Amino acid sequence: MTPPFDTSIFTHISGDLARCGWSHHAAVLPAELVVALAAECRTRAAEGGLTPAAVGRANGQQVREGIRGDRIDWLDAGQSTASDAYLSLMDELRRALNRELFLGLEDFECHFALYPPGAYYQKHLDRFRDDDRRAVSVVAYLNADWHVEHGGALRLHLDEGEHDVPPLGGSLVVFLSAELPHEVLPATRDRLSLTGWFRRRGDGPF
Repeated sequence: MTPPFDTSIFTHISGDLARCGWSHHAAVLPAELVVALAAECRTRAAEGGLTPAAVGRANGQQVREGIRGDRIDWLDAGQSTASDAYLSLMDELRRALNRELFLGLEDFECHFALYPPGAYYQKHLDRFRDDDRRAVSVVAYLNADWHVEHGGALRLHLDEGEHDVPPLGGSLVVFLSAELPHEVLPATRDRLSLTGWFRRRGDGPF
């Protein structure tokens, strides 16, 4: 069962995306769910389920630690109560974005991401050059007792300048995949998150 969640936040997210292309909300995910997802991420890591993330697509994928250093594992329905609860919330958000912004979002793909100390991800966009299906990016942070001095911020490269979002547990960042360059700065401790993308049918402009 999904823990209590104020779905009115979805309206704020839709408004932010329409106005400026990104939205950040601190400590909005249920604490119980964040704890359970963080524990699942660490369990997968301890069991060897997280693998080095690659860059590129399909047969062209390569592990390039000079570009990104996180370890990931994809979520699928039915893997755990916690992951199912999160995927259910994301489906509610998908339907809200379609209702408010007419984006035609059809599905959601998502993975755990664990950045060990010192790991980073260089500046990039989330949409592939030859595949326009990824439309909206979503990052949920799972880090308890995180302090600014731990580093690990998500740096957004906005028209008006850089904006750093600390990876505080329970926070949610949503942005247009093709329009917002961003990077992950190195941290002094393990940095846990769920990173996902709402996808639409391919081809054609947004």
